[in-house]
Amino acid sequence: MDYNKFYSLVIPMYNEEGNAGILIDRIRESMQDFQYELILIDDHSSDRTVKEIKEKNDPNVVLIELKKNYGQSSAMMAGFDFATGDYIITLDGDLQNDPSDIPAMVNLLETGGYDLVVGKRQKRQDSSVRTIPSRIANFIIKKSTKLNISDQGCALKVFTNETAKDLNLYGENHRFISLMAHLNGARIAEMPVKHHARQFGVSKYGMNRTFKVINDLLLVLFNQKYLSKPIYLFGNIGLAAFLLGMTINAYLLVVKLLGNDIGGRPLLILGVLLVFIGIQFFTTGIVIDMLMKTYYESQSKRPFNIRKITSFGKVPA
Repeated sequence: MDYNKFYSLVIPMYNEEGNAGILIDRIRESMQDFQYELILIDDHSSDRTVKEIKEKNDPNVVLIELKKNYGQSSAMMAGFDFATGDYIITLDGDLQNDPSDIPAMVNLLETGGYDLVVGKRQKRQDSSVRTIPSRIANFIIKKSTKLNISDQGCALKVFTNETAKDLNLYGENHRFISLMAHLNGARIAEMPVKHHARQFGVSKYGMNRTFKVINDLLLVLFNQKYLSKPIYLFGNIGLAAFLLGMTINAYLLVVKLLGNDIGGRPLLILGVLLVFIGIQFFTTGIVIDMLMKTYYESQSKRPFNIRKITSFGKVPA
């Protein structure tokens, strides 16, 4: 690590009572020889997370309190907006990531000329409820893109400042940061990192979030393949539907010419209706997503509101 560089650690926090104070201590120990700011974004915790952070009174800490629970992506975006470091580092606030891995990751980024270094969790200490959906998502991304990253879900990452700030995170897109950076042209490397079992608090991940992840993954993949050329997707679907409809019409015409009654057959209407309902639902979702991004970005808005920012010491600019 370059001692002359300034590092920004961005960590979203939500109900991490018991973890917050220990996390600050471990980061101070791992980063004691470097200039850094520790940006903790409280996503409207309902426990003593904020109090624990304030009780530490660490001069390197900047606490950003959000007005309500916006989700991890918005919290991370708030941290990226505030970060001033040459390099921006992300990790989870539950102590499962190990800050001692950070120096080696930064060294790989600097010596290898990368824009992003992603951690690959060794001996992952999570239940199958978390690991199975993660493996499915990793498999889909590997097969559908040229990004050869085996652990998309690892929160421990090191970015160049420009790479992190180019990301616009919506929905649950923080899970696909590596993929989004890849689509922006970032050079990415992966390295093994330690992973620990959660000691305090309860995991926020459940099977109900799997569907959100799948929807966001489909949207990210659509943006990669079809955003600039949607006719390749919708045109092919429309053409297939048209040919199917014409085939059904021709079949019914032959049946009619043979003297059979086709007035009571819903085959043609049903086939066309189902195809267009599917297209309408999907395109409506795409349009709404684009309108939402336009609303925020055209007005320099963010999908969150900050209640207060507390700095416990003078942080280098």
